[in-house]
Amino acid sequence: MPKTSFLDILQCSFDPSAWRLLSKLLRQRQPLRYLPLYLSHRREFIAKGGKVDKLFPILYDYADQAGSARGHYFHQDLLVASLIHQAKPLRHIDVGSRVDGFVAHVAAFRPIEIMDVRPLQGTGHENIRFLQADLMQETNAPTEIADSVSCLHTLEHFGLGRYTDPLMPDGHRRGFVNLLRMLKPGGTFYISFPIAAQTQVCFNAHRIFAPREILEWPTGGCRLELLRFDYVDDAGDLHQNVNLHTAEIRDGYGCGIYVFRKHLAS
Repeated sequence: MPKTSFLDILQCSFDPSAWRLLSKLLRQRQPLRYLPLYLSHRREFIAKGGKVDKLFPILYDYADQAGSARGHYFHQDLLVASLIHQAKPLRHIDVGSRVDGFVAHVAAFRPIEIMDVRPLQGTGHENIRFLQADLMQETNAPTEIADSVSCLHTLEHFGLGRYTDPLMPDGHRRGFVNLLRMLKPGGTFYISFPIAAQTQVCFNAHRIFAPREILEWPTGGCRLELLRFDYVDDAGDLHQNVNLHTAEIRDGYGCGIYVFRKHLAS
């Protein structure tokens, strides 16, 4: 982390630019302790022949890391995209996952069809095909058309109205059945949502589910085989290939990532 010298602080106190910038930096909640360093860098830059046309201080980056490699979306998007890359399905359909995360990962190496209750402007990428549809409605879920289906951090919103979808208390269960309906027998289903020790509805933001509750949801007559379970904990760290049946997950807001295979009812 860069250090600010006593001389930097002293010069800053006599620099008119510092006082002009002060109110702006306070509004932006930027760390003022780096202002002397910023002004010192500006003086050094000019002394080396650089030209400064406008002061545009960004102070929080002095202490930031290179990026964030943790959290729900980072882990689930990368993990599930890599599993799809390995599986190489002929046709993959996604419902509601993050377009600038998971969908972009997958579209980098293969075509992906995406569905969402909201509209989407053209992406400009031929590997992404979009259809606007409400997956709580059975008529929007064609039967057995996909080799694999994904729905990441999305099902918890179904029926809460946050995304202009119809209010439906059991919307997540209806959506779950319809997602499975689109999947061919033998196909793979990737799904994730918030998990905690107890199920709860946080209206209208999302639902949170107990980790094993999904095993009790209706499936529309098919049988599901759990292939793997991973989860992201409250600290944003990924736990891979966890035994769902024995795991003691006490997080307040983790992310469960499930991979199922669909079978015909026995």
